[in-house]
Amino acid sequence: MKKILTTLLYLFFIANIFAQQTKLYNPEADAATDISNAIKKAKEEHKFILLQAGGNWCSWCIEFARFCKADPTIDSLINNSFVWYHLNYSKENRNKKIFEQYAFPQRFGFPVFIILDENGQRVHTQSSEYLENGKKSYDKNKVMSFLEMWSPAALDAGKYEE
Repeated sequence: MKKILTTLLYLFFIANIFAQQTKLYNPEADAATDISNAIKKAKEEHKFILLQAGGNWCSWCIEFARFCKADPTIDSLINNSFVWYHLNYSKENRNKKIFEQYAFPQRFGFPVFIILDENGQRVHTQSSEYLENGKKSYDKNKVMSFLEMWSPAALDAGKYEE
């Protein structure tokens, strides 16, 4: 039993170190080029772009990514409907021109989500505040609803023809 406990503690320790080293946001990235590439990919795959703006300093930003990846339903919805890009905002790189281009979404706090259609046009900006469940994580139903309501399928004009 002691050996099993020691092994579990060791694995937990290694996983914790790995999680701390994982960086979602790259302050050195050329966000304009990366977003342009995301738009090309979205157009080819008939998806929208989910820009998750924030930084490695933001615990809610890290939690959103963890939460979505940990839930197979949410992860599948994102993979099927969006090209997901983590847009950096930090003291090292505030990406001022990009944030200005999208009407200063940082005013909502972080993370903030910017949905672009496959042509790169902004269709929605979402504060993460409305997706939270208490003070520790996100609400599955709220996140699913948000992603579904701003997916390419939901904004397909053909669905609304009479």
